[in-house]
Amino acid sequence: MSIRAFVNEHYRHFNAGALVSTARSLTDFLEHGGRVFITLAGAMSTAELGRSLAPMIRAGHVAGISCTGANLEEDVFNLVAHDSYELIEDWRSLSAADDAALLERGLNRVTDTCIPEGEAFRKIEHHLIKRWTNASEADQSFLPHEYFYDLLKSGELADEYQADPEASWLLAAAEADLPLFVPGWEDSTMGNIFAARCIEGMVDQSSVANGIAYMIRLADWYQSAETPLAFLQIGGGIAGDFPICVVPMLNQDLERNVPLWSWFAQISESSPSYGGYSGAPPNEKITWGKVSIDTPKFVIESDASIVAPLLFGYVLNL
Repeated sequence: MSIRAFVNEHYRHFNAGALVSTARSLTDFLEHGGRVFITLAGAMSTAELGRSLAPMIRAGHVAGISCTGANLEEDVFNLVAHDSYELIEDWRSLSAADDAALLERGLNRVTDTCIPEGEAFRKIEHHLIKRWTNASEADQSFLPHEYFYDLLKSGELADEYQADPEASWLLAAAEADLPLFVPGWEDSTMGNIFAARCIEGMVDQSSVANGIAYMIRLADWYQSAETPLAFLQIGGGIAGDFPICVVPMLNQDLERNVPLWSWFAQISESSPSYGGYSGAPPNEKITWGKVSIDTPKFVIESDASIVAPLLFGYVLNL
């Protein structure tokens, strides 16, 4: 039984029903010429979402991605250091002393998964420092993801791959030269390292362009879109809030007449609360000029590491 057939058969009510409604609607949207813009918050790369997201990219369904700096780098960390990752099955029972012991061993924990600092961070660091230094010396500036794209497309890491490169969403995105937006990149390990090298005077701060440059590029990209765009928000935070705002910015601040997002869905465990962005219901976005009253809108209140692969598998009819 395919994933699509399984979901259609067993996912009938409650959040399961919301998943199948979302999946059917998104599949129909894509089959009628639309494409989906995906936002990635949380530790989706460490959750190895690339196993299902990379096929979506290669199938041509993804128009662009907005992600946190952590998701940008952690896909590469997994690619080159997978064999040194440690899985902790009983992570809920860890004490503060247990976590301190992991730190002593150079293991940074993300729920049940420990990322090895030496094999991951330090392996990537010198490749990026070389590129930041070259850009600084040439008085050039590039966006954060462009350095990662250049590194992956150069082939410098190919001999060091430990995870299946077919399961790397960032590699698939680089190969397709997919539009990528990484707001708040400085809130990441490589962003912290870049700041440290700037403080030392090793690289020029201007060698990495900032979030305003991303918004300007996003505006240019959105205005030139040739197909209707769906907005699939995985989690919340800046990865989702930043790109969805491009529409009211263009329409209200620049007084241009661009279409609103044509379809919207969010996968999140966050509940609506006082001023909470991540749990804000879709209708609230109508008041900000991001979606319209007629925009198909869906919310799946569940763990994205469970739901997103099912949604992508449904679309791909695996």
